[in-house]
Amino acid sequence: MKILVTGGAGYIGSVVAQQLLATGHEVTVYDSLVKGYRAAVPQGARFIQGDILDRAALDAALEAESYDAVMHFAAFIEAGESMQKPGRFFRNNVMGSMTLIEAAVAHGVPRFVFSSSAGVYASKDTPLTEDDPLGPASVYGQTKQMIEETLFWYRRIHGLRYVALRYFNAAGAVEERGEAHRPETHLIPLVLQVALGQRERIAIYGDDYPTPDGSCIRDYIHILDLASAHVLALEALDERPEMLYNLGNGTGYSVKEVIAAARAVTGHPIPATVAPRRPGDAAALVADASRIRRDLGWSPQYPDLRDIVASAWRWHQTHPRGYR
Repeated sequence: MKILVTGGAGYIGSVVAQQLLATGHEVTVYDSLVKGYRAAVPQGARFIQGDILDRAALDAALEAESYDAVMHFAAFIEAGESMQKPGRFFRNNVMGSMTLIEAAVAHGVPRFVFSSSAGVYASKDTPLTEDDPLGPASVYGQTKQMIEETLFWYRRIHGLRYVALRYFNAAGAVEERGEAHRPETHLIPLVLQVALGQRERIAIYGDDYPTPDGSCIRDYIHILDLASAHVLALEALDERPEMLYNLGNGTGYSVKEVIAAARAVTGHPIPATVAPRRPGDAAALVADASRIRRDLGWSPQYPDLRDIVASAWRWHQTHPRGYR
């Protein structure tokens, strides 16, 4: 298939684009490079620099090729920032996604794969299923929920086949691609920056949550496992025209456990200090991914936290300043 990957110069989008190419699909990456990196676009993919808010640029891209699917990763992702600058997130994540969906339908693209988030859920002490109540704790999570609802109606009105994949903390790296956000807000790369000598210590935002060690609990999924799930879901859209899946390992690790794993992998003491809680942080978000296991036969191949951290550490050692 011919796939347009929006946000394909970013962390998740670039690895999914790489996996698509490896499985025989043709890939065009569409990215503004506001957050992504041209160097992250895999060899073999066409590249178009453009913004998802720019309908004319999207029309030009979709007129130049006849695409079988759009895979959409072009979103702002920092939950904390979304609570400080909500307009920025509603504009890019909601208005931009709406513009992209409308353009895709106008140009007859039949399939749409949406990068959603566990941030749509209300916090829960046990693993979350797709049927659990929604209750975003941040504007970021709210924007993802709004686009899921949009796709629901575009399926009914326009027949757009879609899958929304709610994932729980993509992590790790492959040989050529890893996490390099601007600014970096994700725990594992921030912890590894301490080991690289780029920051003095790591902050633990809150140690009074109702969890065993008081710090937030998250489910971490290796970036390659995430990419393989996207390819499986894309290829299943002909038989299952409307899908919603959680993606995760089903095992939660606290902030303190991640820091301990990084200390073991790097051999660095990684000093940590406790800071106040951040708005938008839920106490626990862990996936029950049994539905995608049952329906599509997907299962994570790299579920161990130390393996995930070790893959990230290898990439950060060879790319200490990211793609710069």
